[in-house]
Amino acid sequence: MRRQIVLGVLFAAGAFSMSVTALQQPAGGGQPAARVVEVEKLRDNLYMMRGGGGNSAVFITAGGVVVVDTKNPGWGQPLLDKIKTVTDRPVTMIINTHTHGDHVSGNVEFPATVDVVTHENTAKNMESMRTPTGITPAPGAPANIFKDNGGRGLPKRTFKDTMTLGSGNDRIELHYFGRGHTNGDAWVVFPALRLMHAGDIFSGKNIPLLDAVNGGSGVEIGQTLARAADGAKGVESIITGHSTVMTVADLREYAAFNNDFAAAVQAAKKAGRTPDETASSWTIPAKYVGYGAPQPARLRANVQVVWDETK
Repeated sequence: MRRQIVLGVLFAAGAFSMSVTALQQPAGGGQPAARVVEVEKLRDNLYMMRGGGGNSAVFITAGGVVVVDTKNPGWGQPLLDKIKTVTDRPVTMIINTHTHGDHVSGNVEFPATVDVVTHENTAKNMESMRTPTGITPAPGAPANIFKDNGGRGLPKRTFKDTMTLGSGNDRIELHYFGRGHTNGDAWVVFPALRLMHAGDIFSGKNIPLLDAVNGGSGVEIGQTLARAADGAKGVESIITGHSTVMTVADLREYAAFNNDFAAAVQAAKKAGRTPDETASSWTIPAKYVGYGAPQPARLRANVQVVWDETK
């Protein structure tokens, strides 16, 4: 388990800085690498599918398949193909946890009849697909994959605070607890399975990407995570954005980790230090065991986000 967490942390820390081309090409050039989607069965009717971007959840209901997040460009069809290995039911709905390309781009490869549901802020963000804070667009990556595909894959339904989909054992609850990774992070709860998908607001035990361009907040994220932990009634397991499955206790710890980070940056600003000095001297507190060392650029960007929010 520890090895899984560490690997997940390392991947999450660099996920956005890796180009889509690099993910698809072998190191020495030549033929594109196979797009392999790996399957982990979490319940009899729910699977986590890894590879090609953020972790996807596949929930098999009586009326069809609900997919949470659809990965990078070019990974929608491999995801669809892998879904067919666990069920012959059609995909009827996509839920996107937030706007980033490694979670939504596969939408355009799903049938146009599929219902797409997001938070209302994510719907607006997906219309423009602005480059996240601290990220350099990969060469050849689509500027706006939805515009390039005539709007296919954009949300058809949105919610503000909560939304209920389905009923009985097929019930899904969508929650918005506030700003964090972006301003539209949806938490997807499967009550009958006592399981929740968090997306990248809880990507793993790591320094998060604080995407101020898309409404994220380094000051509020810890509070948002704490509200999610309090609101996760009956939940036992949490699918993270890029790591392994974790617990509500892990989520509470992550809330404290982000609150501590914001407090450290705010204290440094009050003491008259610069963002560069703050980033170069900050280290992960020893009490946070298993957290991966942050990339310097990600750390510096996060310090700046908190700095700019602090008056």
